[in-house]
Amino acid sequence: MTSAPLEGLLSRFAPRFASFFTGYSLLVSVASLSAPLLAQGPLSLGEFEHAQDVGAVLHPGAGRYDAAARTYTLTGSGENMWLGKDAFQFVWKKATGDLSLAAEIHFAREGGNKHRKAVLMIRQTLDTGSPAAYVAVHGDGLMSLQIRDARNADTHEIECAETAPRSVRLEKRGDRLYAFVAGADGRFHPAGAAMRLLFSGEFYVGLGVSAHDKDASETAVFSNVALKPLPQSTGTPTLLSVLETIDVASADRRVAYRAATHFEAPNWARDGSFLLVNQSENGTGRMIHLAWNQAELSATDPTPINAGPQRHVNNDHGLSPDGTELAVSDNSDPDGNSRVYLLPVRGGTPREITPTGPSYWHGWSPDGKTLAFVGQRSGEFDIYTVPVRGGTQTRLTTAPGLDDGPEYSPDGATIFFCSVRSGHMQLWRMHADGTGQQQLLTSETDDWFPHVSPDGKLVAYVSFAKNTEGHPPNKDVEVRVLDLATGKVRTLAKLFGGQGTLNVPSWSPDSTRLAFVSYELLPDDEAH
Repeated sequence: MTSAPLEGLLSRFAPRFASFFTGYSLLVSVASLSAPLLAQGPLSLGEFEHAQDVGAVLHPGAGRYDAAARTYTLTGSGENMWLGKDAFQFVWKKATGDLSLAAEIHFAREGGNKHRKAVLMIRQTLDTGSPAAYVAVHGDGLMSLQIRDARNADTHEIECAETAPRSVRLEKRGDRLYAFVAGADGRFHPAGAAMRLLFSGEFYVGLGVSAHDKDASETAVFSNVALKPLPQSTGTPTLLSVLETIDVASADRRVAYRAATHFEAPNWARDGSFLLVNQSENGTGRMIHLAWNQAELSATDPTPINAGPQRHVNNDHGLSPDGTELAVSDNSDPDGNSRVYLLPVRGGTPREITPTGPSYWHGWSPDGKTLAFVGQRSGEFDIYTVPVRGGTQTRLTTAPGLDDGPEYSPDGATIFFCSVRSGHMQLWRMHADGTGQQQLLTSETDDWFPHVSPDGKLVAYVSFAKNTEGHPPNKDVEVRVLDLATGKVRTLAKLFGGQGTLNVPSWSPDSTRLAFVSYELLPDDEAH
C-alpha cells in the first residue's frame, strides 16, 4: 500500500507527468524522483530496478516500461558517452556472474544527432567515469562495442560491419565481453567485436540513452528485452576468426570480415584493393583472397588462391613490391619442413626459392630483387637473404638463439627483425647487408614481428606478456606502434590472439590503417 506522504507527492506532480507520458502504462523515473520512488509498489521496471541520469545533464531523463507491449522507452540528454566520462539516462539492476542482455532498438524520431546512442550496458558503478562495456546503436545506424577499461580512462570501440541492426546482444563471459547481432530471422550470431574487462563483485546492467548533445533529449524504444544468466560453457569451444582494421591515428577498430574457421596473418595489397590471409581447413593450408571495400571498410568475397601442389601454406607470406607475385611458406614436402615459393598473385604454378628447410618468408626488398627469410640451419634459426630468381643464400645473423621476422624498410637500407639475444624477444634492426645490428627497443614484454609503415615513420608489432614461450595462439596480446622519430610507443589494441595476429606486413598503402586478426572462443551454438 502506498504511504500518505508518497500519495501526496504523486498527486502534486501527476498533471505534468500525465501529459508527458500519455499512452504509456507506468511512470518510472524523472531525475530527482528516481531512486526513492522506483523501488516501491506498482511502479515497475520489468527486469530492472531503478532509472536515473548518470553524469551531468541539463534536461532530466526518463524511463518507462509498458508491461502490455513489453517495451522500455528511455529519454536521455547528455553530452556524450565517450572519453573518460558518461552522461545519459540509465535503467538498471545489480547483477553478478555471466549474463546476456538482448533487445531490439530503434529511435523514436528520424534525424537528430547521428552520434546519439542507445545502449545495452554493464558498468561497475554509477559514477560518470566508471569502467563500462556496452553495445551501442548510434543515430546513423552504426553498431559498436565500446569499453572503458579503467576509471576515467578513455573509451575505445570496435565498429561492427552491420548497420541499423534489428536486434543486438551483449554477453559477459568471465572477463570477456562480446557483441552479437540478429537479422530478420531473429537468430543471433557473433558481430566479431570482443574486448576484455574484469568486473569485480556486483555490477550494474541495463539500458541507456544519450543524446550526444547537452542541449537536447533523445528517445529510444527497447523491445523484446531479454536479460538472463549464462551457464558455464561445456565442451570444446568453436573458434571465430576476425579480420580487423584499425585507424592508427584514433585507434578506432573496425570488423572487416569474420568466419567460424581458422585464418591468420593479413597482407594488404600494394594498391589497397584486396587483402590476403592464410586459412587452415581439414588439415590443409591455403591462401584466401578478400576484396576490400574502402567505403565500407569491409572485406568480402573470400576466394581460394590456387597454389598447385603447395597445400600446406603457413602464416609467413607476402606480396612483391609491384603486386604481381606472392611469396608463400609451405610445409607440403614429405619431410614437413617449410620452404619458400613464389607464384602469381591470383594463383598459378609455384616456383621453389629455398630448397633447404625449414625456411619462412618475411620480407621483400623494395627493388623487387631480394627476399629475406628465416632459416634453420645446423640447429640455429637465423636471418638470410636470397635472390628472387633463387641461388646463393646469404646469412645475416649469427647470434645464438632465435632471430625472426625480417622486413625491409621502404628505402631498402634497413632490415628490421626480432631476436632473443638480449634475454627475451625484442625488436632489432640492421643494415640490409647484415652489418650494424642494434636493439631498437627495450621493453619488459616479448615483442615480435616488426612491420614498417609504407611512409617509414612507424613500426607496428605484437607484444606478449613477459616470459611467454614463443608466440603461441589464444593469448591476450597488444598491437603496438613505435614512432621511429621520437622513440615513443603507443598501444593501439588489446585483444585475444597471438599466433596469426600480426605475423606479416599488413599496413594499408597510405599508412593510415593496420590489419590484424583477433579470435573468439565461443560455445558451438553461438559461433555461427
